[in-house]
Amino acid sequence: MDVYGLLGNPVGHSLSPPMHEAAYDELGLEARYVTFEPDEDDIDDAVHGADALGVAGLNVTIPFKQDALEIVAPEDLATRIGAVNTIDFSGSGPPTGYNTDAVGALRALRDHDVDIEDARAVVVGAGGAGRAVAFGLADAGATVAIANRTEQTAHELADEVPRATGHGLAALEELVGDADILINATSVGMEEDATPVPADALHEELAVLDAVYRPLETRLLADAAEVGATTVDGAWMLLYQGVEAFEIWTGRDAPVAVMNEALRSRL
Repeated sequence: MDVYGLLGNPVGHSLSPPMHEAAYDELGLEARYVTFEPDEDDIDDAVHGADALGVAGLNVTIPFKQDALEIVAPEDLATRIGAVNTIDFSGSGPPTGYNTDAVGALRALRDHDVDIEDARAVVVGAGGAGRAVAFGLADAGATVAIANRTEQTAHELADEVPRATGHGLAALEELVGDADILINATSVGMEEDATPVPADALHEELAVLDAVYRPLETRLLADAAEVGATTVDGAWMLLYQGVEAFEIWTGRDAPVAVMNEALRSRL
């Protein structure tokens, strides 16, 4: 039996186990997905221990994504983002580290028929999720405007991302008015009925992805739907980062519909 899992602290709230287990059951795979919660100082031992015990693959979440980068052999995108959220132990050398957050966002948009190549994208937030999304969009051919509460952080990220510019939040209204894609990569809207983007900046030609998935309909998405924009809730991004990890580990096409049903039934 193959064992996969999630490495983080805490992990009790994670929706990854039911999503992956549903995929294994659907395809008749002898596999299980479990959670590991090591102390913050034990990440090195945890990864090497999993390798020694024959764990086939790991997802990595807070607070270990940056630390994992130094333990595995990261692929190029993970190196540029500066974080690993998926580890594959199947090779003969050191385990390989990936970042599937970027691919998760792109696949979520494409699932909703959003064209990314040559699009003008606005990413709100320059933290971990913002970095992943910005690099993913740029690699797919979009130009990227990064808006962040601390403007200097946005400029620093824009210096790393091809065809990107950095801005403060005050520029959002103008940026969004000219944009094709808007992605909220902050936690605004998770704990309160709030939005990081002025409602009157939204328009019907816009595709809006909110990385927040609790609640599924945030204030930003409600405002976007009101003007007729394409809306993509955060569960799609969560789904597709998991789908990408599943396909890296197993080499098989993931049963996306089954994984989506398992995920949404628990939201």
